[in-house]
Parts: sequence; structure tokens; C-alpha cells
Amino acid sequence: MWTLPNILTLSRILTLPLLAFLLWWPGWALGYYLAFGLYCLMGITDYFDGMLARSSGAVSKLGIFLDPIADKIMVATVILVLAAQGMLRGPYVGDLHVIAGLVILMREIAVSGLREFLGGLQVSMPVSKLAKWKTTFQLVALGALILGGAVHGAPCTSLDMYCGTLEDQWIRVVGLFSLWAAAILTVITGWDYLRVGLKHMD
Repeated sequence: MWTLPNILTLSRILTLPLLAFLLWWPGWALGYYLAFGLYCLMGITDYFDGMLARSSGAVSKLGIFLDPIADKIMVATVILVLAAQGMLRGPYVGDLHVIAGLVILMREIAVSGLREFLGGLQVSMPVSKLAKWKTTFQLVALGALILGGAVHGAPCTSLDMYCGTLEDQWIRVVGLFSLWAAAILTVITGWDYLRVGLKHMD
């Protein structure tokens, strides 16, 4: 049960309070640099725990249970803390960038419930290529937003502008655009999964 892949997965979950702590002060550049490094390290462990489990034949029920939970908790933690600290504020629409984060969180909860429902019916719901693109945009978005907090500092208190030009805030802008791309793909893939689930509901 306590294989290396499972330990790596569990380490991501146990490290989340530290990640949230480092993100709690938007003006603390060092904290955001450390948070970005920790976020990248967690992404690396996510890659290696799956690879090691498959290559060594150490795929376990505990790992199958923990891995998606660790990913979802990490995404939820980063989105919630960044939103709470005003780090999702951006150009043109101000705080409305938070909606992209909410869409992602709602989809994760809904799909988790749907997977649990279909699991009871012994119906599998494989991850589509579009869902993998969604995950890629999502991970890039959150990483860019954390790095943007380190490089650019906290956004202005104004609801519709940054401190400086968009060129001055390009890392954060990349993060916000990637977050919206992930949100759009989230809606599309969520609907695809829902259609599969509806076929088994009567």
C-alpha cells in the first residue's frame, strides 16, 4: 500500500497547507517565488507517481483513489486562495475573472459526483483528449498566476485595471487567458461527460 507512487501522491496533499500559506500575502514576492517552485515540484511528483506506478506494476486501489483527489484539491486550493487574496483581478473585467475559476471548480465537483454515480453502475468514463488540454491550460494558468504574483506583485485595488500596462503584467495576463481557456474547455468536456451520464439515468 505504501509504495513510492502512493507516497508521492500523499506528499502533494500534505504539502497543500504550505502552498496556501505561501500564497496568502500577495505583496510577499519571496513567498510567491517559493510557492511557484513548490507548485512545479508538485506537478513533477504528479507526473512521476503515475509513471512509476505503471512502469513498476505498482498501480493500487489507494493510488487510483488518491491521485485524482490530490489533483483536484491542489487546483481548488490555488484558485480559492488566489481569488480570496484578489490575485484573479485583471484587465477589462476586474474581479469577473473569478468566474473562470468558479466554472472550473463547479465542473470538478460535478464530474467527481458523476464518476461516483457511474462507478456504482460499473460504467467507465475515460478522460478525453480535450479534457487533457483542459488540464494543461489549467496547470499553466495557475502556475503563471503564481509566478505573476512573484514578478509583478499584487494587482491594483481598481476593479478594471492593473498597476502598469498589460505588457508590464504579461505573465499574469497569460495566466488569466489560460484560465479562461481552461474554463471554456471545462464547459465543453463537462457537457460531454454529462451526456454519457444521462444515458445511464432513468
